[in-house]
Amino acid sequence: MVSSAFVPYCGQSPIPGAVSWNIDPVLTSILCAIGATYVLGCRGAGAPTSGQQRYFGIGLFVAAAAFLSPLCNLSVALFSARVTQHVVLTLIAAPLIALGRPEIALAWLLPQGAGQRRRTERFGVAASCAAFAAAMWTWHMPGPYDATLQNNLIYWLMHVTTFGSAMAMWHFLLVRDQSRAGAAVASVATGVQMSLLGALLTLAPSPLFVVHFSTTRPWGLSPLQDQQLGGVVMWVLAGALFTAYGLAAFAHWLNANDDPAELNRAHEPAMRGGA
Repeated sequence: MVSSAFVPYCGQSPIPGAVSWNIDPVLTSILCAIGATYVLGCRGAGAPTSGQQRYFGIGLFVAAAAFLSPLCNLSVALFSARVTQHVVLTLIAAPLIALGRPEIALAWLLPQGAGQRRRTERFGVAASCAAFAAAMWTWHMPGPYDATLQNNLIYWLMHVTTFGSAMAMWHFLLVRDQSRAGAAVASVATGVQMSLLGALLTLAPSPLFVVHFSTTRPWGLSPLQDQQLGGVVMWVLAGALFTAYGLAAFAHWLNANDDPAELNRAHEPAMRGGA
C-alpha cells in the first residue's frame, strides 16, 4: 500500500470527486523550455517542415497532458490509469514527437556523429525495440512497479527509461530511411510482446501490486479487477496499435517493391558504394 506519510509525485491516492490536476512548476518549466528550444531550432535553414512542427507540438501537448492532467493523480489509485498513462506517452506522444524531427531542430545543440550513423542505423531498430520491451516488462512487474509509488526518484527513472526507449524506437521505425520490412517485423514483434504482457496481467489469478490493495475500492473495483482492466488496455489497445502499424508498414514495403522508382532510390546508396 502507498504509505500515508509518503506523497507520490502525482499526489495522494484520490477518491471519486477529488481527483486533482498536477500543478508542478518545475515540470511545467521543463516542458516550456523544451518547446521553446524546439521553436528556436526551427528558425534556421533545413528546419523541420510546418507539418513536422505540428506533429511535435501535438505530441508535446499530449505528453504534458499525461503528466499534468488528472490522469496523473488517478494513476496513484488505479493500475489501469497508470497503464493508460503509459500508452498515451509511448504510443501517442512519443511517435508524434518523433515525427516532429526534434533531432533536426536541436541539431545546433548536439554534436554531429555522422561517421557512425550508418552503423547505428543497422542495429537501431532491433536495439531500440528490445530496450522498449525491457523497460515495459521491468516496470510492470510487481516489485519495480510498487517501488515507483514509494520513491519519486524511481518513479522518474521509470518514465525516463520507458519514454526514452519509446522515442528511440519510434525514431527508427518512423523516421530513419531503412528497410520497411525490418520496421514492419520490429513493430509486429513489439506489439506481440506488449499483448503478451497485457495477457499475463489480465489472466493473473490474483492481484500483483501491493500499492493498490487499498486504493481501488473507492472506484468500485477490486485490485484484481483494476489489474485486469489495465491488462486489457495493454493487451488489446496497445497490441492493436502496434499490429496495425506493422501491417501498414509491411503494405508500404510491398508497394515500394512494386514501384521501380522506389526500388532505384532504395538501391542508390549501395550502387554508390560499389562505384
